[in-house]
Amino acid sequence: MTTIPQITKDCRTAMEKSFEASKRELASIRTGKATTSLLDTVRVEAYGQQMPLNQVGSVSAPEPRLLTVTPWDKGLVSAIEKALRESDLGLNPQTQSGVIRVPLPSLNEQRRKELVKVVHKLAEEARIGIRHARTGARDQLKRLEKASEDDQKKAEKELQKLHDDFIGRIDELLKGKEAEIMEV
Repeated sequence: MTTIPQITKDCRTAMEKSFEASKRELASIRTGKATTSLLDTVRVEAYGQQMPLNQVGSVSAPEPRLLTVTPWDKGLVSAIEKALRESDLGLNPQTQSGVIRVPLPSLNEQRRKELVKVVHKLAEEARIGIRHARTGARDQLKRLEKASEDDQKKAEKELQKLHDDFIGRIDELLKGKEAEIMEV
């Protein structure tokens, strides 16, 4: 038998999952600043197979517009450089004494606006997930037979408060990411 506290807890968990997923997706979007997660999708031909870049070298961001890749096996320098060039990230790596320097080109105005649209779409998907969690919890509340009407009203208010809290967190995340993208 489900109880009001259990429904509220499940709803909070679902909202938290939606929020965390959107947070991860937003982090992978490229802004003007260098971030090591930018190269997470790059795969390198090494030892006869495709390997993630972070398994053949260490990636770091020493400057706001520069990433460096230090291969663990110096024989893979050219393979890593090739993988970076061929990735759809528009990068032009240069090797300097065994370290691959990857300068990040600055984003033009049009590309920034496109990224802002993508970020807004991701935030809206997160909001939809949060709303679905609230709606599901409300439906469960209505199906409870042993709960008094007062308890149900109180629980609904609590669900609405949870909803508003998570939507606010998404909006904060969105505002921060948008400012980061538009920063020149």
